[in-house]
Amino acid sequence: MSDQDLVTLEKKLLEKQESIDRQKEELEKQEKEISKLKEEYREKLSKTSGMTSEEAKKELLKEIEDKESATVAKLIKEKEEEAKLTADKKAREILVDSMRHGALNYIAEYTVSEVKIPDEDLKGRIIGKEGRNIRAFEQATGVDVDLDEEGVIRLSSFDQVRREVAKRSLELLIKDTRIQPFRIEEIVIQTRKEVEKIMLEEGEKLAHEVGVFNLPPELLSVLGRFKFRTSYGQNLIVHTLEDAKIGMHIAEELGANVNVVRLGCLFHDIGKVVEGEGSHVKLGVELLKKFNIPDPIVNCVAEHHEDIPFSSIESIIVHIADSISGARPGARYEDVEEYGKRLRDMEEIAKKYDGVEDAYAFEAGRELRVIINPGKLDDSQTTIVAAKIRDELSKSQAVPGEIKVTAIREFRAVASEFSS
Repeated sequence: MSDQDLVTLEKKLLEKQESIDRQKEELEKQEKEISKLKEEYREKLSKTSGMTSEEAKKELLKEIEDKESATVAKLIKEKEEEAKLTADKKAREILVDSMRHGALNYIAEYTVSEVKIPDEDLKGRIIGKEGRNIRAFEQATGVDVDLDEEGVIRLSSFDQVRREVAKRSLELLIKDTRIQPFRIEEIVIQTRKEVEKIMLEEGEKLAHEVGVFNLPPELLSVLGRFKFRTSYGQNLIVHTLEDAKIGMHIAEELGANVNVVRLGCLFHDIGKVVEGEGSHVKLGVELLKKFNIPDPIVNCVAEHHEDIPFSSIESIIVHIADSISGARPGARYEDVEEYGKRLRDMEEIAKKYDGVEDAYAFEAGRELRVIINPGKLDDSQTTIVAAKIRDELSKSQAVPGEIKVTAIREFRAVASEFSS
């Protein structure tokens, strides 16, 4: 390429550069004019609407929200309905599945136990001369003995512990063959101690089945009384096992504290087998506090009948599980509970009189046998006390017909001779 060509090319490039610079200046000028126009329009819009730029943005957003609010509300409602249906379905599934987990096969005796005997001759020995053996047995055990049916002796009492003691005592006497008043009393005392051991074993068995270990023996013995106690006809071991299984399953589904629910269900009715004044809820709470049971568990017991407001989800679950177990068809019988309460009340009325050692209600409350301390009352005083008890029972107890009060005052002297 010649020098002339280079000069020509350089000239063209300079011209091109100048053209570009002019175009750039023109664009910058136009950009400034556009910005100025935008600002003018913004100012005019603000003046016209009386709003700042921020206010205008808010107004625009509000307009969009108003337009779309109906659509949004519809979507929210649909989601709420869907959530509600899903929640109801899930709740039903949890409850039904929990009830299935709580199902138990258990048959509890209500008021009668039976003892089979090998032959009818044995009945005569059990009755004894002029009925002295059978009277001693009824007096020692506090149960009513029915010998009318062949091959069977029926023991009747609303108190299941008494019936268990009587049943075991009678079975031992039948094997022992030495049936006489003193031997009967010895056997009954021995059997009571055995039943106490059984209650400890039953309490431990119940606790272990629920998944609770290392409880104090005293507390296990109290739980063992559940075997011989019913609530509205529903055996307390059955109810407690159902309650615990249902409650634990619900707790697992809801992510609650399973151990608190487990112990809350195990202990919720423990006050029903504790002697004292007040409701079973109050007695249960007091007992658990003596054993330093943690507050969340004690609260489950205190709140399971809604006597006080619920303090936790665990308390609510224990309440629900208790309701499910007790409310299912056939679980409970109101008459059985009322029957037992009425007979216990009769016995307590008699026991408050001075000189009365014990009292046993029989024949569905139509007869009350009162054991008198012979060192405190003589025959005349015994007659007067029996009359007073009968009169008070007639006024306080709604029992059809006449209430028979039998006061038993028996003095015994035993002398033993030891030969060297």
